[in-house]
Formats: sequence, structure tokens, C-alpha cells
Amino acid sequence: MTQLAPTTSARADDGQKRFASLDPRTGEVVAHHPVASEADVREAVRAARDAAVFWAGLGFDGRRARLDAWRKLLVKRLDEFQQLISAETGKSADDARTELALVVEHLHWAAKHAAKALGKRKVPSGMLMYNFAATLEYRPLGVVGVIGPWNYPALTPVGSIGYALAAGNAVVFKPSEFTPGVGVFLAETFAQVVPEYPVLRTVTGFGETGAALCASGVDKIAFTGSTATGRKVLAACAASLTPVLLECGGKDPLIVAEDADVKAAAEAAVWGGIFNAGQTCAGVEVALVADAVYDEFVALVTRKAAKLRPGGEPDADFGPITMPGQVEVIRSHVADALDRGARAVVGGLESIRPPYVEPVVLVDVPDDAKAATEETFGPTLVVTRVADADEAVRRANAHKYGLGASVFSRNRGEELADRLRCGMVSVNSVLAYASVGALPFGGVGDSGFGRIHGEDGLREFTFAHSVARKRFPALLNPMTYDRGSRTMRHVLRMVRVLYGR
Repeated sequence: MTQLAPTTSARADDGQKRFASLDPRTGEVVAHHPVASEADVREAVRAARDAAVFWAGLGFDGRRARLDAWRKLLVKRLDEFQQLISAETGKSADDARTELALVVEHLHWAAKHAAKALGKRKVPSGMLMYNFAATLEYRPLGVVGVIGPWNYPALTPVGSIGYALAAGNAVVFKPSEFTPGVGVFLAETFAQVVPEYPVLRTVTGFGETGAALCASGVDKIAFTGSTATGRKVLAACAASLTPVLLECGGKDPLIVAEDADVKAAAEAAVWGGIFNAGQTCAGVEVALVADAVYDEFVALVTRKAAKLRPGGEPDADFGPITMPGQVEVIRSHVADALDRGARAVVGGLESIRPPYVEPVVLVDVPDDAKAATEETFGPTLVVTRVADADEAVRRANAHKYGLGASVFSRNRGEELADRLRCGMVSVNSVLAYASVGALPFGGVGDSGFGRIHGEDGLREFTFAHSVARKRFPALLNPMTYDRGSRTMRHVLRMVRVLYGR
């Protein structure tokens, strides 16, 4: 079948342009949604300004009660939500359920820990300022714009939306044009527990709608998507000094050391590289395997990956490629590798049958091939032989991306993890960090900057507010023109005693 992308359809009776979201498995229309104009986006942000005052005024306890109610409502409607995600992305029922389980976990964590992470607290004032009391708190920015992806249309945006809301902000959310219904579902369910104001509003549309959100005067943009688009978002926000959180692409390695549990590593590599049809920014794209265990690892991966098949049925191993254009990226990476001498031990070019791509496992891939250097974002896995785990670390750190990584080693796991230049590492597992609410998620280099999840994720949507309050006069006060030279001599003598040894 021919795979289609969302396109603008006829205007509705009210004159609003609309577009269809399509099921990538069948090409059938899931629903129609409005194309929000620049004026629509600005109106959404304006309304969010009033909503933000109300929402911040509820305080941590009031917001936690509403967020907990939202979480419980989502749990009640979990089956409906799963079916919607599967319809818009094509992912299998279990892949969608896994995503939603993490949505619930992160909403719970953010609501529970916001007060402790952000609330006012005393901080030491230091010996020189002994007569002052110092306090610090983190205050909401106001209105946060979130631009979400299609591969995890609920989990990834909620990593920004849930934490921004817990911090006291209103949110205007622009979902991917491939998954607009998921964004509408999030906003509509939230409105049921917060009916007073549009604290969370969804605006649907294409790239122009996202660009309008960047220029709308929001207090921060949280973007998830490709590195190329992330650069455009950053440039668009620079004109107004709108701060940006960028969660971009990755080429995440799995390192298999000489002392690894090879069976566990192979199982993790296949799941981490192929689940959700490989459409995971922090999924496994390259396995760097020590020579001592390489042959065993390749044999196990080959056996496991060859059994998996994509499909449109709910119990398929994984679903289709959601975005039609990504199929050609996958094809070009596989073709380039094969043309340059790589071998496919599982699948090959014949595995690419839009909208589905069967598992492809490549070995002997040249170091500068696209499949080894660029994000493929499909159910493919490159397995590279290295001398040992130390070489694997050096190769991983030389890459332009730095999102996540995995390390398999019985005795050196934490040591190797500590040496990796990336935002997150799983030891003897893959993607474990994404399931831990307390751990920040984000990368370095071409993978972007800023963090969602954890205390860092909460503070990402706030500004620090510091107060120093004078409690009583100091015996020595250098902060006046009446201080005299004697005062400064005593202050410098104190500095030498306190800090010069």
C-alpha cells in the first residue's frame, strides 16, 4: 500500500482549515483537526496568561490534587488512550501500553516532588554575611510552549507538560501533525479536572503552527524532534530571547564488554533497537562489542531478531514506520552500508516494504557509513567489533551525539558508564533511566540541551528567586562609604583567616 502523510483538507463550515490524521497501518482517516493559524496560537497564549495566574495561585498542594486527579482519569481511560495512540502511530498495543505506563509514572512523580524541589528553603549565608538570612525558591515562568514528536506522542510531551504544570506554569501544546489526536486527548482530559481556565491548551497544525508558537511570546519552548529542526527552533526563538529546551536525535551505543552476560546483552540489544519499530531517540542503534564475545553476540542477536515481524494487528511484534519520509532514510542508510561492503545477517533492502520495515542487522559497516554515523530511526542494528570495552568507550565519546548509552559488564559497568560523554546510561539494561522519575532525561552535543524528568526537569520550567534578608547590623560593614580604612583591614584579615589556609 502507499503510505500517506497528513494533508490539509477542505475547510469546515466555520471556514477553519482542517487536516486529517491517518492510521499509518491502513491509510484510513482517524480524525480531522483544525490548522491553527498564527492568530489562533497567539489567542491560545493570551488565554494561557490568565490561566497561569490561576494555576500558580493554587500552590503546590492545590496543583498536586488536580494533577493526581488527571492521572487517575487517564488510568480510567487507559484502553481508549492506548487505542488512539496505536491508531495515530501504528505502534503495537503493548508498545502503546508501555508508553502510557510511563506517562502515569512521571505524572505521579512530578506532582509528588514539586514542592520539595521548588519550594522556598533556607540556604547558608556564609561567614562574611553572618548577619543575613538567605532563602531560595523556584518560581514558574508563566506560559510554556511544548512542541511534541510523533514517536512517543504522549510520553515525551508529558515529560515537559507534566513537569511544567507541576512547577506552576500554563502550557500551550503543539503536537506532531501525525499525532494531533493524542494532544487533543491530553488537553480535553485535563480540562475535566481543571475546568476553570485553559491551563493546558492544544493547538494543532503543521510546521507553521509550531513556528507561530515559537514567536508567540511564551516564556519558554520545550522542543523534541530532529537536530536539524531543533536548530531552526533555536534560531526562531533567539530573536525574542525565548529560552529553549531541546531534546534532539541520538545514535545511542550499547557497549558489550569482555565480561558481559552476552545472552542478556543480545536480548537487550534486539529489544532496544527494534521495539516501537526502532523509532526511539534513545533506542539502541549501534552495538560496540568486544572481540572476545563478538561472534557469540552476533549469533544470538541474529537468532532473536530474525523471529520478529512487524504488522498492523494489535499483537504484532512492532508496528509500521509512522512518518512516511522516514522509510527512505532507513532505505538509504541500509543501501549505503551494503554498497560499501557491509553484510546483512538479518534482513536487507528486501525488508523495507512501506509502511513496514522488518528487522535489519548489519555487520562490517564502515565507520563513516550513514548507518554508523547518522540517526537511522528504524528497526535496524549495526554491530561493530572492537578490541575491548575501552575502545568502545573511546568510539562512543567521539560521536557528535550524546543522548543515552547502555553498558553490559559484570564487573566494570559503573566505571565504564562514568567515562561516557552522554546524558544517561543504563548498566546491564537498556533505557532504564527513562522509567525512573527522579532521573533527568536529555543529552549533550547534537542531542540538544536542557532536561525533562527529575528535579532538573521541574526546575527547567522555573526561574530561581533569591532573597538575602538582613537580620541585625554587622560589627564590620564594608558596604557603605562610611566604612573607613580600618573596616576594610579587618575584613581582609578575616578573609585570610577563613579562606586563605
